[in-house]
Amino acid sequence: MEENKTTNSSTQEINIEKTTTQENNQQAKPRRDRPDRPRRSQNPHRKPKPANSNTEAVVPEVNGNIITPEKEVDGNKKAPQKKAAPKQQSRKVNPNTAPSKPPRKPSNRTGNGRGRKKPLAGPLSDAIKASLKENEAVNDVRMNPWKQIDVSNTNKIRFTPLGGLGEIGGNMAVMEDDESAFIIDVGMSFPDETMHGVDILVPDFSYLHAIKSKIKGVVITHAHEDHIGAVPYLYKELKFPIYGTPLALAMIENKFQEHGLMEDIKFFNYVTKRKQYEIGTFKVEWMHMTHSIVDACSIAIESKAGIMVHTADFKIDHTPIDGQTADLQRFAHYGAKGVLCLFSDSTNSHNPGFTKSEAVVGKTFDTLFDLAKGRVIMSTFSSNTHRIYQAMERGIAAGRKICVIGRSMERNIETTRRLGYVDIPDKHFIDAHEVPKYAEEQVLIVTTGSQGEAMAALSRMATDEHRHIKLKPSDTIIISAHAIPGNEGSVSALMNKLVKAGVTVRYKDFENIHVSGHAAQEEQKLILRLIQPKFFLPVHGEYNHIHKHAQTAIACGVNERNILLMSDGDQVEITGKYLKKVKTVKSGKSFIDNQNNKEIQADIIEDRQKLSSDGIVNIAVQISKTSKRIIGKAAVSSHGLVPDKEDKRFAHEIENIIETFLINAEEKQFATPKAIQDELRSIVRKYIVRTKRRYPVITPVVFMA
Repeated sequence: MEENKTTNSSTQEINIEKTTTQENNQQAKPRRDRPDRPRRSQNPHRKPKPANSNTEAVVPEVNGNIITPEKEVDGNKKAPQKKAAPKQQSRKVNPNTAPSKPPRKPSNRTGNGRGRKKPLAGPLSDAIKASLKENEAVNDVRMNPWKQIDVSNTNKIRFTPLGGLGEIGGNMAVMEDDESAFIIDVGMSFPDETMHGVDILVPDFSYLHAIKSKIKGVVITHAHEDHIGAVPYLYKELKFPIYGTPLALAMIENKFQEHGLMEDIKFFNYVTKRKQYEIGTFKVEWMHMTHSIVDACSIAIESKAGIMVHTADFKIDHTPIDGQTADLQRFAHYGAKGVLCLFSDSTNSHNPGFTKSEAVVGKTFDTLFDLAKGRVIMSTFSSNTHRIYQAMERGIAAGRKICVIGRSMERNIETTRRLGYVDIPDKHFIDAHEVPKYAEEQVLIVTTGSQGEAMAALSRMATDEHRHIKLKPSDTIIISAHAIPGNEGSVSALMNKLVKAGVTVRYKDFENIHVSGHAAQEEQKLILRLIQPKFFLPVHGEYNHIHKHAQTAIACGVNERNILLMSDGDQVEITGKYLKKVKTVKSGKSFIDNQNNKEIQADIIEDRQKLSSDGIVNIAVQISKTSKRIIGKAAVSSHGLVPDKEDKRFAHEIENIIETFLINAEEKQFATPKAIQDELRSIVRKYIVRTKRRYPVITPVVFMA
């Protein structure tokens, strides 16, 4: 026993000496990272280690749970954690034995094991409920302002498009109630390649003649040709007061001057924007809108049935050239009052995003003018004032004189300058015959013909038929426009002629050489959200355009049942309760020859189409009244039906058919020469259709002897 005690005491002394030696070594060896601070072992706040590390520490026990000792992991201490008690096997409780502990209440602790209480939501207070209800009512009024409309109002409005639906251009519509009516725009459109000799198309005015006693005026939204081009043709038949902005009526005045209608300018009424004008039982307000022409407007219409808004052609340009942005405040104003029906432009309804600003074209012009070494010839729509103005500004900055060529271009630029929309001094302009006097790098020519019109100035330059301008290889041609649907062929033909002439053509190879004047989907959505209408009628465009616009409206909260897709001639009835098509009125197109400003009848166009595709057959024959036989030989000639080498055989076949007919003809078929001509036309047509599969124009001439 004493030996063991002696051994243990000596062992403890050795351990104490080792510990003292280690502490002395640590004191002698400073820290490498922070020598000014003591080592961890000398920290007075550090818990001292137990004297004998081999002795196991006593683990305390609290309420049957064992607290695990602190363990050091990577120099960090873990907080003491409770060791989970072992699960007890379920067993039946003896009812005669009282429980040693009361049953535990349901825990309100979260599942993270930290003992934090989970907050329980209390009942909503009356104040919160009232606030939620009030906000819900406010949001309902804000998102559905049309609910303010009095549905007990039995007044009816009828809207009838006579042009602009199912086509691009030719926009014209009639709005009427039981007492009065007014016309919205009277525009023209372009013919397709099958309409030979036709320059423009104007709407059929038959329905206007039928309701002329109700019509109280014509409302013009802006001065594009597809909205005012047919006005002089209407005023040759019917005359009404006409309302529009100064530029729109000034351009109509130019047309009246060409057509000899200057006396009709007494019907002009110049409007002020944001001011209402009474037209019959309607009140109409013009609201400024951005487009590819100056002074474009949308209109707000107050009727007996409710408020309606017609956007006309538009886009939302936040950086317009003249600084006059769209009057979105008025759109919101009428939207908050509750709009019964919205009519909106659908031309670019397939284009996602936003239409680019007109200002981006000016930056492209900067690049093109820098690249041009000789003359610059720029062609665009003659009514696109902002585009023309930007080109002129770049030309003046480059030290070029401006030459304007083309009747419509000259007239429109002169009008906009006279009204103050274009501020360029006279000293910068020269006439066409003065162009050779200046060096090539000092000339800018602004001209018409961007659509490949055969008689336009640019087309005559391309075919070397222009009196003053002869194209040179050093010239740069800028076509700042896109082909209107139907004009693609003529524009392509123009491009081929220009390239053959050896000039540099800038068309689609530059991204922003042209931007549209019509709204893309996001701009359409903006108008839909500002107005929040009950009913929606997409206008201005082909059927696929208005269908796509309808889908956009549905996405913006318009009920699908409150949208109707129309075609020209469809008459739609609008009330506070419903929107429906009631009938179809006569619509169509009249064909105009610009050389004499006269209408071409439809049967002439049909004959021209037959001549171009099926040809013509001329028959001259002399028949004896007594013998009912051909005297001599029948003269038969054809064009566009059979080759020249087969003319004789074809003539012989027709002559045999005529002789056979005369032998078998009844007495009544010989009543008059006209009766014989009709019979000959019929049998010859049947023969040609059966043998040639063609429907030519057949003109028989019969002489009775």
